[in-house]
Amino acid sequence: MGLWWVTVQPPARRMGWLPLLLLLTGFSGAPGQRSPLNDFQVLRGTELQHLLHTVGPRPWQEDVANAEECAGLCGPLLDCRAFHYNVSSRGCQLLPWTQNSLHTRLQRSRRCDLFQKKIYVRTCIMDNGVEYRGTVAITIGGLPCQRWSHRFPNDHKYTPTLRNGLEDNFCRNPDRDPGGPWCYTTDPAVRFQSCGIKSCREAACLWCNGEDYRGSVDRTESGRECQRWDLQHPHPHPFEPRKFLDKSLDDNYCRNPDGSERPWCYTADPQMKREFCDLPRCDCYHGAGELYRGSVSKTRKGVRCQRWSEGTPHKPQFTPTSAPHAPLEENFCRNPDGDSHGPWCYTTDPGTTFDYCALRSCDDDQPPSILEPPDQVLFEECGKRVTHLDPWRSKLRVVGGQPGNSPWTVSLRNRQGQHFCGGSLVKEQWVLTARQCFSSCHGPLTGYEVWLGTLLQDPQPGQPGLQRISMAKMVCGPSGSQLVLLKLERPVTLNQHVALICLPPEWYVVPPGTKCEIAGWGETKGTGDNKVLNIASLNVISNRECNIKHRGRVREREMCTEGLLAPVGACEGDYGGPLACFTHDCWVLEGIIIPNRVCARPRWPSIFMRVSVFVDWIHKVMRLG
Repeated sequence: MGLWWVTVQPPARRMGWLPLLLLLTGFSGAPGQRSPLNDFQVLRGTELQHLLHTVGPRPWQEDVANAEECAGLCGPLLDCRAFHYNVSSRGCQLLPWTQNSLHTRLQRSRRCDLFQKKIYVRTCIMDNGVEYRGTVAITIGGLPCQRWSHRFPNDHKYTPTLRNGLEDNFCRNPDRDPGGPWCYTTDPAVRFQSCGIKSCREAACLWCNGEDYRGSVDRTESGRECQRWDLQHPHPHPFEPRKFLDKSLDDNYCRNPDGSERPWCYTADPQMKREFCDLPRCDCYHGAGELYRGSVSKTRKGVRCQRWSEGTPHKPQFTPTSAPHAPLEENFCRNPDGDSHGPWCYTTDPGTTFDYCALRSCDDDQPPSILEPPDQVLFEECGKRVTHLDPWRSKLRVVGGQPGNSPWTVSLRNRQGQHFCGGSLVKEQWVLTARQCFSSCHGPLTGYEVWLGTLLQDPQPGQPGLQRISMAKMVCGPSGSQLVLLKLERPVTLNQHVALICLPPEWYVVPPGTKCEIAGWGETKGTGDNKVLNIASLNVISNRECNIKHRGRVREREMCTEGLLAPVGACEGDYGGPLACFTHDCWVLEGIIIPNRVCARPRWPSIFMRVSVFVDWIHKVMRLG
């Protein structure tokens, strides 16, 4: 396309044709009418620059009423693909390019916003893609597309025009094929082929209630068009994008800013205020997903999967040759080891070895129910401790705590050597703690250490039994787990002061009434010595009883201990430490201390993360290293 600029006529000279234009576009400033802005995607504080444009100052039309009027001017023009709108001067500049055009670049701007027609920048298609004007030029089979202006190697009847959008060799749908955009190929043996461009409905699926949905569907389940979030007509609403920056209230796309059942939008129909959107749930699997053969290749956190045949950034234990039963194709999510949590993959994030995929169980929309394992569980070398106390262990900590012995409880230390969280030694080189102890899953660990073999908050460097080991790696747990595994630079030395705590069987539920204990170096609120570890005993209660106080907010992945008359519980500095319960002659790590709304509140149950729900993930991380 040649380079050109549209100059908008001054108001006095365009009065003759503007009413007709507004009539044709269905736009008027009156509330209740469809906004022409619905056809555009906006990039706030952004300008589109053409690197080859050297003609004088860009022509601007000042004093347009608002961005909607500018959209009304650009909308019906076939050679207008975007516009700049200057908020302060109310200036409008029509553009023949988008960010996908050759020789263009986006740059930050203090003066204007960029509005681009959706059909040119959206990477998915609405309906059958007749209006698709994107730049995909390869077929679903990987064949390059033939230019529409060429008749070789495949002759055809189509002539490129501005109206049909048959530019270059881009995929298009001039014959309304129900299969979506296609093209003639450069392979004489394959005349034409579909381009496999996904519909906007299928391009992004829902996980849970869709609060993280960022797709570009702009229709409700009844087919009504959505109202833009940045407009207050036809329906006034409180969800202004600038006030809800974390909700991605983009244009008029379906979103879930209020935690509803699923994404929704205000509609452009004055008679229907808001309505849910018809969106598919994420791909699913049966059983444990060993037979899953879908093409999902992202984790629950949106991280792209590493190809199974590649050795970077992670050296895989499972490869296409070692696990032909899977089969491990491309970078698709698979379950070669029968993980009960479903398909997973190695990730392209160097800081996260593997993670579970954006899939759900086909068998049930709800998380699996927690079932108790057989009565007898065999534990090996873990969960044992000596009963006597050394003289330097005579005082211990936690709100309401008493002297005790917890050789698996470790102290996490920052670069200054200060204690900031607790943790539990679950393997000679692995510590389990809470996600709240770290600001990021990807932050540098240089200078951070784990201290073991002491109950003093500030032990002397030469204290007998003290072990100081640097943190080498951090692995954040599955979504909703609030867990973190820390790999140490070297294995610890096990002795009477340093021991492993046992991990529970998967999905194990601690029976109500079981006595457990917490340990930590956190705030004692004046009930103990602030210089030493404290241990306190607490009785487990059922989630049903706990939810009476917590009004149904306690999930199956969490567990509770009863609230006592005296203030006993975990506080700041204790987070990440263990809730240990004596089961089958061993101490077992049943819970992880996480922040509660109020620490050690009398008569108020404390909430812990239930380790048994995530024990399979813990074993896998330690196995894969």
